[in-house]
Amino acid sequence: MSSPQHAPHPDSYYAATAKGLVAPIPLAGDARCDVCVIGGGFTGISTALHLAERGYKVIVLEAQRVGWGASGRNGGQLSGGQRLEPEALTRMVGAERARRLWDLGEEAKNAVKQRVAQHAIDCDLKPGVIHAGFKPSHAREMQDHARFLRDDYGYPHIRPLSREEMRELVASDLYHGGSYDADSAHLHPLNYVLGLARAARDAGATIHELTPALEILRRDGKPGIRTPQGDVTADHLVLACNGHLGGLEPRIASKIMPINNFIVATEPLGAERARALIANDAAVADSKYVIDYYRLSADGRLLFGGGESYRQNYPDDIAGLVRPCMLRVFPQLADVAIDYAWGGKVAITLNRLPAFGRLDGDVYYAMGFSGQGVALTTLAGKVMAEAVAGQTERFDLLAGVPMPRFPGGTLLRWPSLVAGMLYYSLLDRL
Repeated sequence: MSSPQHAPHPDSYYAATAKGLVAPIPLAGDARCDVCVIGGGFTGISTALHLAERGYKVIVLEAQRVGWGASGRNGGQLSGGQRLEPEALTRMVGAERARRLWDLGEEAKNAVKQRVAQHAIDCDLKPGVIHAGFKPSHAREMQDHARFLRDDYGYPHIRPLSREEMRELVASDLYHGGSYDADSAHLHPLNYVLGLARAARDAGATIHELTPALEILRRDGKPGIRTPQGDVTADHLVLACNGHLGGLEPRIASKIMPINNFIVATEPLGAERARALIANDAAVADSKYVIDYYRLSADGRLLFGGGESYRQNYPDDIAGLVRPCMLRVFPQLADVAIDYAWGGKVAITLNRLPAFGRLDGDVYYAMGFSGQGVALTTLAGKVMAEAVAGQTERFDLLAGVPMPRFPGGTLLRWPSLVAGMLYYSLLDRL
């Protein structure tokens, strides 16, 4: 059995500064529960926590360790709303449903903050997200969107930024303006999910790590899971696998696309040099199709995500891929060493909204959070727990969003995505 000191999380800044690791307890023999959750990331652990608080007997099966996937490797940005802006949502589902979806996204953001406070999760939660316009037209759209949220949606926390105001906040000449959202935030994602797991265990949930789900079973009308160590039978099954679903449930697979993203962490910069990069210590995300996103860590490093890779496997030199992106934004960091470089597999959908649904009446899923997962996954757990308990209104709203499948299904979705990414990354350069 692995010890907490030798937990097989991939090498990263997050793993090196993890708090709350416990010894894994793999499944040993067959088990029975009310709800079996597959996946020990944000979505699965949040679902287990909310169900356990409702009194359900819950078992979580995680193939690796809690937070091993995207939940423990991502950029840590906590934003409200949905991945699509309200204007685009309105065109898709109408004004009333668009507003309800945006409100759910705001509830998701606030739910993360509430869980951090309630469970005293030490995850370096810090306020503020800057959206930076890479082109003049992008900056104008961001400024108009900030005014829309303020004036039409009554959201007072966001303000447009001129090019001069952007330059005062971010020490880069690359941007033409944008917006600043003071109510959004950023955090240490691995420590957040580890804190949620502690809360879920305290509430009565059982988490079996190092226990991969091999096959979905159906016995005597009940769903279950086959693992190498035994079978789990339940009244309800929740699939929270995101980019690591694989072939476990083919009916969902073509709705989501696993893609890789990459992050580096510099050496500690010192307080003065770190704050000179981002004056208000907010997180930053730009408007490129292949986006750059970055923020300062609690110990004064720059955590920078970016870079393109069109292979399904990680490149051999992640630091060599991401470092040029970082230096295009901050050429003043040319002398700074990279201490950590890692990749992660996230899942996107074709319309960039999460895929919620139910199969066979007793199997629930939520996946494909498309870069908005820190907030929306926490809400997804709450909404799926409500649905299991028979309160389906909010789940049905999310599951009712049109969810197209990737062209060509699971066989051709990757080459189709690569062709699209090559096209849009070329537009970034023009």
